[in-house]
Amino acid sequence: MYLIFFLICFIASVLGAICGIGGGIIIKPVLDAFGVISVTTISFLSGCTVLSMAGYTFIRSRLEGVSDINVKTGTPLAIGAAFGGIAGKELFESLVSICTDKNMIGAIQAVCLFIITIGTLVYSLHKARINTYQMTSPIMCLLLGSILGMLSSFLGIGGGPVNLVVLYYFFSMSTKVAAENSLYIILFSQITSLISTVLSGNIPNFPLVLLVLMIAAGIAGGVCGRNLNKKINDKLIDKLCVYMMIFLIGINLYNIWKYLQ
Repeated sequence: MYLIFFLICFIASVLGAICGIGGGIIIKPVLDAFGVISVTTISFLSGCTVLSMAGYTFIRSRLEGVSDINVKTGTPLAIGAAFGGIAGKELFESLVSICTDKNMIGAIQAVCLFIITIGTLVYSLHKARINTYQMTSPIMCLLLGSILGMLSSFLGIGGGPVNLVVLYYFFSMSTKVAAENSLYIILFSQITSLISTVLSGNIPNFPLVLLVLMIAAGIAGGVCGRNLNKKINDKLIDKLCVYMMIFLIGINLYNIWKYLQ
């Protein structure tokens, strides 16, 4: 089972690094579908995996001096995501404390992921015909970043395609530039979410070896995904994202059905 978890996290992190979605939006529903560990544990471990991948990718880009991060807009987005990450974690912990049926927590997250993925898929298929904007207001960047961070933290996905939609629509970014800026946002939201969890003492119980394996998978996936991102064009990345979202719609539908049984 540990090997399966490692492979899932590795593949998700490769795709996450290529597309800028973090990988958690794959890890969370797929591990939920297995049903061998609790939804709270999966959310925490998924967040740690995504943090390790995003952290590696960011540091590596900085060391090589090839970063496409738009500091003027990316930093307010990331700061907003940091605050949103705390709010999302608090919202999740509140849901856990008031919901006696833990399956209902998983169902709520699966429904949210399903809706987000459907919306993102529709936008991705029609984005060539949608007019975009070039937003520069720091206040709006902070607001958008906080919304993205809150969704990321609450759902335990570390980001997701919704980041890309926001960066496409509000900032007119190309696919690869949006991918790197998305990982920058994810990095901030997951750091604050992890700190909030540690300080509140709400770390779930799990075998330490599982955490180590998932973090290792996240870093290894970041290495491979970053290298592949350099070799493929925007069109291929867009196709990969569409196929991935179709798969996620199916797996989330299964999870909704499973949790509501």
